[in-house]
Amino acid sequence: MAIPIGPVPIVLQNMFVLLAGVLLGWKWGAASVLIYLLAGAVGFPVFSAGRGGVAHLLGPTGGYLLSYIPAVIVAGAISAGFRVSADGSYRNKVVGYILGMILASAIVYGIGVSWLKLMTGLTWGKAFAVGMLPFLIGDALKIASAVYIARLLQPRMRL
Repeated sequence: MAIPIGPVPIVLQNMFVLLAGVLLGWKWGAASVLIYLLAGAVGFPVFSAGRGGVAHLLGPTGGYLLSYIPAVIVAGAISAGFRVSADGSYRNKVVGYILGMILASAIVYGIGVSWLKLMTGLTWGKAFAVGMLPFLIGDALKIASAVYIARLLQPRMRL
């Protein structure tokens, strides 16, 4: 599902990219995101609003989609550097989740907004205004949700 609010829709894909990184690690997370992007590129309706095809990857939102690969790698690598506390709590791991997800989101914005500007001819100010600013609060909520989900699932996973 996507909520169109301009050239960049509100989607949940980025939350699942963050979760893939912290739960699967950078290698398996990157593999899963690559499979997702390849499925969309060959035409499976996995992108926003049930779309697929290479043209979607090359359009105004293509930078956001392509940024998922370095973003999942960063989220996975950073969160892996934080271990469960000596007392068995996940306090340290949660810090890793938060830092990894924030930096991964910054990568998505950096690549996505730059691509949007390039593909549409918008000024930097307009590109930030339509490609980043409307999403900051929602992405903060997605990160909070993803941290909560990862905190619940991580102890139960065996990879």
